[in-house]
Amino acid sequence: MGEIANARGNYDERCDALMDAGIAVWDVLASSVRPGSMDADIQSKTAVANNFSGFLSDHEAIEMICFNGQKAAQMFARIVQPGLDSKRLVIASLPSTSPAYASMSYVDKLEKWRSIIGDGESDWERALI
Repeated sequence: MGEIANARGNYDERCDALMDAGIAVWDVLASSVRPGSMDADIQSKTAVANNFSGFLSDHEAIEMICFNGQKAAQMFARIVQPGLDSKRLVIASLPSTSPAYASMSYVDKLEKWRSIIGDGESDWERALI
C-alpha cells in the first residue's frame, strides 16, 4: 500500500494515508485454526468470517472489495458472499503480496494492483481484504 496510497511511516501514519485514500483493510476471517503460516494451512471447518454485513451497512459508500490473494477470495465466496446483497459491489481478486507467492515479480504484482485500485486517489471508498 506504500506504493499505491503513499502509506509510509509508522503504523498510525500508514493507517491515516489509507483512510485518506478511501481504502479500508480487513481480514476475511475473524478466526480460524491454521497450524502453519501459509494460507493453505487454514482449516476451513474452523473458519469464522468477519461481520461484512454490518461493516458494509455502516460504510455504504464502499463499491469495491479486493482480495490479497486467492485464498481470501475463496473464503469470502464460500463463507461471506452467499449472505450478502453484493449486487452493488465490484469484487476483484489480486495477486498475493506475500513473498511466498514468488511466481510473480513485485513489479508485476504492483501493476496488477494499480490496474484495479489505481493510485489511491479516488472519490469512492474501497475495501482491500
